[in-house]
Amino acid sequence: MSAYLTSAEATALLGISRATLYAYVSRGLLQAHAAEHPRESRYLREQVEQLAHQRSQGRKPRDVAQATLNWGLPVLESSITLIENGRLYYRGEDAVDWARTRTLEDTAALLWQCSAGAAFTPQPPGSAPLLPALQRQMADHRCEESLLPLFTVASDDASTAAWQQSPDRLATGCAALVRLLAACLLGMPPDAAPLHLQCARAWGLDNQGAELVRMALVLCADHELNASGFTARCVASTGASLRAAVIGGLAALSGAQHGGATARVEALWDELGANGSGDRLRQRLARGEALPGFGHHLYPHGDVRATLLLEHVLPLHPDWAALVEQAMELTGQAPSVDFALVALRRHLGLPAGSAFGLFALGRCTGWLAQALEQRATGHIIRPRAAYTGPRPQPAGAKPRSMR
Repeated sequence: MSAYLTSAEATALLGISRATLYAYVSRGLLQAHAAEHPRESRYLREQVEQLAHQRSQGRKPRDVAQATLNWGLPVLESSITLIENGRLYYRGEDAVDWARTRTLEDTAALLWQCSAGAAFTPQPPGSAPLLPALQRQMADHRCEESLLPLFTVASDDASTAAWQQSPDRLATGCAALVRLLAACLLGMPPDAAPLHLQCARAWGLDNQGAELVRMALVLCADHELNASGFTARCVASTGASLRAAVIGGLAALSGAQHGGATARVEALWDELGANGSGDRLRQRLARGEALPGFGHHLYPHGDVRATLLLEHVLPLHPDWAALVEQAMELTGQAPSVDFALVALRRHLGLPAGSAFGLFALGRCTGWLAQALEQRATGHIIRPRAAYTGPRPQPAGAKPRSMR
């Protein structure tokens, strides 16, 4: 029995139309894998059977609620980011097309619904007097370790506190937070220059390198209700400052299943060697180990963010392109943005951990957009838990035996 099902077999087993099957893939309920025919996909039998079993259990309210937390149905309304039919949109703008020419400042203004000039003023933000000393102390630490403590020290709550109602002050406050995060990433004083040019100056990049950084920052700006974006919304919903929402987003991003995946991709790259190895890839898969940086639930035919970045990098590194091709042939999964950021870091010769740093700096604009939108609702995010522990004893019942 084959481990995979064709589209016809999957729809028959689930009792759905092909259009519904594609909708399941776009929502992450199923993962499509490449088949021999370029226009056909195949699906893991085990995953399809599991979904069929879940459907047969009925749609109890508790089951529906639990499913929404695991790549499931939408749980709240948002007008910020749309992922649909394998494409990514920022407020209706195709993110890939937008990234070809726009800056992170332009993107922030789009997401925050304000003027870029009003938010990113010519005056650089101030920072805590302790920041330079802490920057020197943490200069040898990777971004995954240093960004959170540095940003916490560098920033303050005043300009983005819940009582701050002026749209202009909120816009400049949000921009100040992004610029402070850039300073923490680059080990520099806060600056008012365009963010990608700050990165280029700190890392000694030419114009082409600066352009690649610009695109990467824009492509990382937001990604709907990912773990860090949802965390930022939860923090903002309590009435905390937008700074606190960014701190929450940074904490969530550091996890190995989120932005910290870039470190796992780096480890995979080191394991395979500079030229990659089909044999090592097969051995890794035979051991039951995944390939970090490949595959994404929301992009069954490939992460469009990675596609744009890699089309500028892989032609210059044939060995890397061969590695990607081998991985795709073995797994049917295309590179994700995590892999693309690591490839970009290595191509430009950036410091270790910079892939995570670029991810965080770009995504900071999205955290702020999510937090602003959540704050505007006036509602706290407070779901209920489906309790599975021991039940309390009825009143008057005898104590349980302690044997």
